[in-house]
Amino acid sequence: MRQVRRDIVPKDAFEKLMANSGIGNDTTVILYGDNNNWFAAWALWQMKLYGHKDVRLMNGGRKKWLEEGRELSTEPPKLTPARYRASEPDLSLRAFLSEAMEASRSRTKAFVDVRSPDEFTGKILAPPGLPETCQRGGHIPGAANIPWGQACKEDGTFKSYDELKALYGGKGVTGDRPVIAYCRIGERSSHSWFVLKYLLGYPEVKNYDGSWTEWGNLVGVPVEKGR
Repeated sequence: MRQVRRDIVPKDAFEKLMANSGIGNDTTVILYGDNNNWFAAWALWQMKLYGHKDVRLMNGGRKKWLEEGRELSTEPPKLTPARYRASEPDLSLRAFLSEAMEASRSRTKAFVDVRSPDEFTGKILAPPGLPETCQRGGHIPGAANIPWGQACKEDGTFKSYDELKALYGGKGVTGDRPVIAYCRIGERSSHSWFVLKYLLGYPEVKNYDGSWTEWGNLVGVPVEKGR
């Protein structure tokens, strides 16, 4: 049944999904997908929220796999159901509206808006064809615009540590203060969250999955437009 409440997958549903996929608590999980692992990173973020220890992204995703002519299969996998017990959600990885509002007011945390420049400036509300959107365009005051795809090379693999450090550091995101990443609904920002937390090793990085769909629909919150 479709969820009425907008949120991450509930704990019991997550446990059922993992178990039915043959994943136990000690299973090594490798995630991949199209579009530079966009949704694979979103899945990784949610698995980390529920405490899965060994989950990884396949560098380059499906794009690089295809470009290298690697083997593909159309056969559905034969799965043996497993036992899975999730931890309570690790909220040190997730930002909610109240924290985002306070961080914007106090400027004590760095915001990374990972959307396209046209979304950031308010020229468009969302990428074409994506229905979940906002009433007002723009960005959270004080946010730096670092589109998520800039963290990857042409072949879909991640850029080097030095390149990533220069990319984010050039916009003032250096890891010396906590970082909150956001996009439209939290999927693209999961990708940037992974880069900041695991590839650059910043000590405190959160994904604000309410993102612009939440912020851009609220009454009375500050919105900036333009660069």
